[in-house]
Amino acid sequence: MKNRLFGVLCTCMVFLVGCSSDSDIDKTTVKELDLNKFIGKWYEIARYDHSFERGLVGCTADYSFKDDGMIRVVNAGYKKSFDGKYSESVGKARRPDDSKPGQLEVAFFANFYADYWVLELDSNYTYALIGSKKDKYLWILSRTPLMDPDDLNFLKQRITMRGYSLDDLIWVEQRD
Repeated sequence: MKNRLFGVLCTCMVFLVGCSSDSDIDKTTVKELDLNKFIGKWYEIARYDHSFERGLVGCTADYSFKDDGMIRVVNAGYKKSFDGKYSESVGKARRPDDSKPGQLEVAFFANFYADYWVLELDSNYTYALIGSKKDKYLWILSRTPLMDPDDLNFLKQRITMRGYSLDDLIWVEQRD
């Protein structure tokens, strides 16, 4: 009887985990994205944890156009503190489908592209919420190292409305 009950519970848990997947997250991207306005330096305000930025503070992303029409991406930060080792990764980005302007792709290793989806963006291009087709990636970006509190509260509401967890965000230390 115990084994049977255990089996039923395991089956229910597998079903529930399967139901609470990416499909519960609203990953709708912005309908318009002017790359000329998006180009420039962005400060990382918060992110979901992932191995390639783990332990970094003062993180920035700097975008510029390359001669071939691609976008040059420079992600940078400091290990554990602003006195720590400076780390920089240079990659490239592109918009693979002009009919989906908010769905970009980035590559830091040869031509292995990953999703870079602009989920939220204000009309002045002062803040952005970035995700992907998987719900394990999320970034809050700002043009300034300290984000306007009203804008941040708005993005927190949008994150929650979209089904992402605020509890999973890591708040990135920035210099003002």
